[in-house]
Amino acid sequence: MKDNIKAALLSALVLPGVGQFFKGHKMKGGILILAVTVLLFAAAILAAVAIQDALHGGGGTRDPVALAGRLRKWAPAALWLAGALLCVWLYGIGDALLSAGEKGPSQEDGSVPEDTHARH
Repeated sequence: MKDNIKAALLSALVLPGVGQFFKGHKMKGGILILAVTVLLFAAAILAAVAIQDALHGGGGTRDPVALAGRLRKWAPAALWLAGALLCVWLYGIGDALLSAGEKGPSQEDGSVPEDTHARH
């Protein structure tokens, strides 16, 4: 299997940024992993705050319709977070699939290709 396919699968199925690490792009991979971690952490906090608000904001009533109404006000923020996470995830997959690795296929042994030597 080609390295680009392996990297894209790692970014798609494990975490965006892992495919970039696999291809040698450590800075880009670290930034993507950090972005996904921050977005997931923000989503967890948003969910906790929304649930707490829904359960305690209605004066103790446990009416499902009232709970749903109180949760509905948190939907726009949840959708923005989900959209941002989806964009970062898709970018990670696309970048891993389309970008070249640090070493080209002819440079795996660390040698410099013939055509890049200075000619006198």
